[in-house]
Amino acid sequence: MVYVGGDEMLSKIPIDIPKLRKEDLDKEILRSAIIAELDTINLYEQMAAMTQNKRLRVLLLEIAREEKTHVGEFQTLLLREDKGQEKELAEGRKEVDELLKEGKRWKKESDA
Repeated sequence: MVYVGGDEMLSKIPIDIPKLRKEDLDKEILRSAIIAELDTINLYEQMAAMTQNKRLRVLLLEIAREEKTHVGEFQTLLLREDKGQEKELAEGRKEVDELLKEGKRWKKESDA
């Protein structure tokens, strides 16, 4: 395992392949890839925040940005492979939109 700042970094696929149904394997690989990319983004952004070297900070943040693109690529394919995931993501988006609308209403009422 790799540790940065006391936190364990993901270093192995977090799925039990023998227990998976064959039709779920690719979806789990995609989810694991997303987890790995998010972990990498966090690592690069944490290191960028720690360094005093401006060039290194710029490089780390640029690479972190590229990793965010990879998250989008994996997520796009996952949503095409797993229609249930696509449905739940849309439902989550709807719930957040509703909460934000309520929050704006509450803010307006509290400002009055």
